[in-house]
Amino acid sequence: MHVISKRKLRDFWQLYPDSESALMTWYREAKQAEWGTFAEVRNSFNSVDQVGQFTVFNIGGNKYRLIADIHFNRGKVFVRHVLTHQEYDRGRWQDD
Repeated sequence: MHVISKRKLRDFWQLYPDSESALMTWYREAKQAEWGTFAEVRNSFNSVDQVGQFTVFNIGGNKYRLIADIHFNRGKVFVRHVLTHQEYDRGRWQDD
């Protein structure tokens, strides 16, 4: 998959350095993946959910959330948000 964009991950781990390892692990796995369906994403990451049009990954033992818009037909993963659990629970990200 083509992950767009790593910069959002980097910006987040600069604020929350303990997230870097988990985000890099997610990035490497997503970049190497060839997902065609949500079920295939779930095979790679068992703690992932579909919320509306977005795919929500639990990162760092459920401490952080990565919200992505996956275009299976184009082989692209758009990183929309990386949030703390508290920021995610506020739900403002859903307005995008």
